[in-house]
Formats: sequence, structure tokens, C-alpha cells
Amino acid sequence: MRPLFTFLFFFILCCGYGQSVKIYNPDADVSSAISQGLIRAKSENKHLLLQIGGNWCPWCLKFHKLCADDQEIKTLISKSYVAILLNYSKENRNYAALKKLEYPQRFGFPVFVILDSNGKRLHTQNSAYLEEDDGYSKKKVLDFLTQWSPDALKPENYPVK
Repeated sequence: MRPLFTFLFFFILCCGYGQSVKIYNPDADVSSAISQGLIRAKSENKHLLLQIGGNWCPWCLKFHKLCADDQEIKTLISKSYVAILLNYSKENRNYAALKKLEYPQRFGFPVFVILDSNGKRLHTQNSAYLEEDDGYSKKKVLDFLTQWSPDALKPENYPVK
């Protein structure tokens, strides 16, 4: 009986801990956040990186943790993007914003949308392609972020011969 109680104690502790991490704000004004992000992106010559997901999503939390803990990824995001977390949950599905972004939720969560500094959607990334084993591949994430950075899309990087 004691092993069962020990198991239940640790199970409840782990489940409760996972639910206590709150990186997405269901009450956030998404339109305002995107507008402010675009102003900042334009002034800093960056793109807008929207990470769409929810606090209920373990893969969303894993991706956020990878970006926060890995210095190389963190530096690349800081250099090339204005990052915004866009909530999708039962409390707030942000349908109007997702409609404007052409329904990225069709790929599951998290899903990433990159906008240029004028608000034009450049890319929607299905996060499944960035996964490896029970997490995310650092190499795949860096490749994705590098390939959609403002520097990667400069015409002078692709001279016509």
C-alpha cells in the first residue's frame, strides 16, 4: 500500500508542477501585442515570431524552455526577431487573430508564424518538423530560425549571374 501512496504523491506533484508553469496569458490583448511588436520589429529591422500555443500544451512549454535555456537559440531570436506568445486555450482561442494569420492552428501546437515588419505572413512552421525524440532538435530549430531571419531574405544574398 505504501508504494501506491508514494507513486500517487509523486504523480500528483509532477502533474501539479507542469500545470503551474504559465508562459501564455489568456487575457493578453493579442491585436495590441502584434501591433506593438510590428512597430518594434520595423524600428529594429527584425521579423515578428509568433509562438502560438497554451499553458496546457507540454510541447509548447518544452519549446519555450529550450529557447530560454539555450544561449545560441536565445541570441538568434534576440538578434533577428521580436517574439510574442499568442495564447490558444479554452479560456481564449484568439479566433480573430488566427483567422488573420490564415488558421495556423491546423498544424497543432505549438505552431510558429513569422511576419515581416510590415505584418506580411512569411511562413507558418509546423513544430512537428522540429522535434527529435522527446524534445526539439537544437539544429532544426536553429535552421528554421536562421532560414526565416531578415538576413536570409535579403535579395543581395542571392545575386543574379
